[in-house]
Amino acid sequence: MTQASESLDLSTSKDNNGSDRTLDRDCTTLSRHVLQQLQSFSPEAQDLSALMNRIALAGKLVARRLSHAGLMEGVLGFTGEVNVQGESVKKMDVYANDVFISVFKQSGLVCRLASEEMEKPYYIPENCPIGRYTLLYDPIDGSSNTDNNLSLGSIFSIRKQEGDDVDETASDLFTPGRNQIAAGYILYGPSTMLVYTIGKGVHSFTLDPSLGEFILTQENIKIPDKGSVYSVNEGNFWQWDESIREYVRYVHRTEGYSARYSGAMVSDIHRVLLQGGVFLYPGTREKPEGKLRLLYETAPLAFVIEQAGGRATTGHMEILDVVAKKLHQRTPLIIGSKQDVAKVESFIQNGH
Repeated sequence: MTQASESLDLSTSKDNNGSDRTLDRDCTTLSRHVLQQLQSFSPEAQDLSALMNRIALAGKLVARRLSHAGLMEGVLGFTGEVNVQGESVKKMDVYANDVFISVFKQSGLVCRLASEEMEKPYYIPENCPIGRYTLLYDPIDGSSNTDNNLSLGSIFSIRKQEGDDVDETASDLFTPGRNQIAAGYILYGPSTMLVYTIGKGVHSFTLDPSLGEFILTQENIKIPDKGSVYSVNEGNFWQWDESIREYVRYVHRTEGYSARYSGAMVSDIHRVLLQGGVFLYPGTREKPEGKLRLLYETAPLAFVIEQAGGRATTGHMEILDVVAKKLHQRTPLIIGSKQDVAKVESFIQNGH
């Protein structure tokens, strides 16, 4: 596709009365936007643009499947299997995981894929001699919402492969989250949105089904320094440390806070990104490390939120400074507006 066609210039059209209507934005596609962000057509810039195009394709395929979920057999419900995390596997998890594998097999750029649905990385031998990138992803976040027609998401991260990984342990991934070169998420809601960062701000795109393209809708998103929303599963209240319980009691008795929790983390964090506030998924007394995976969930989302001017922490250290010791390592997560995250931290550090 030429650069001319990448910039879908739909500047004027006629309404029913024959008068001109000027569209309010140039329709910038995702792959073109990456090149503009990097201000380069270097091989690395073109690689990153192509990788984001592949992620967009996976998002389109998953969105199409979800839009027909109630009409097709084999989409809804559980498979009867359990994944490496010990969680029941939904049919949509399996489909979405396979979509990402299939799409990136064709990329020529990715040697490994690592997902929370797979115990070990998935290697693409034909790509490995030249494919120097690794995709880490959560194919479907909030899959329990599938059968209820509620919002879902996919989370992704791209890292450069260091070394040859001849023992197939992927130990080069056990570095701080600041080593990510790109991260973001796809939100499957009333419209399908893709939000990404390559370390140059946070930008959102909306899928236009009539064009089959993700079109730029907002550049350089900035999260408010403080918000009114707190998002946490209060059903776990009595499993948390007293400090987290005390924070929740504080927002209950303080005017101006609203509870919002959907069961799909991407949806909740997208709200926090746009409106401000805080999302919490703390550890419990039995499982202090929490439920969320560092490489596939917390680090990619932390990269996005930090680039938007927010913070993401375990309660004791920044998420992007945490070094994984294993592929499926978990971390607690407190993420959102700077002041709201600091407020939660104050309760933890004071040991309430």
